[in-house]
Amino acid sequence: MTGHTGELQAINTAWQIAIQEILRMMIRDMYRTDGDAAFMDHVKRIEEAAVDSIYTDLRLRGTNEWTEVLVKEKASNFVTALLTSFTFDQN
Repeated sequence: MTGHTGELQAINTAWQIAIQEILRMMIRDMYRTDGDAAFMDHVKRIEEAAVDSIYTDLRLRGTNEWTEVLVKEKASNFVTALLTSFTFDQN
C-alpha cells in the first residue's frame, strides 16, 4: 500500500509541475510586453476568477457534500499555489 501511495503522490506532483509549466509559459507569453506589475495583476485576476469559478460553478456528480467541498478546497489551493509561483521573466 505504501508503494501505491508513493506512486499516486508522484503522479500528482508530476501533474502539478506539468500544468504549472504549461500555464507559466502561456501566461508569460501573453503578458510579456506589459512589464512586471501588469503581469502580476493579470496573474492575480486569473487566480481570483479561477477560484471563484471553482466555488460557484463546479458541480461533481455522484459525490457527497463533504467530498465536493474537499475537492473545491484542494482545487482552489492548487490554483493559488500554481499562480503564485509565477514570476515575470522578460526573456
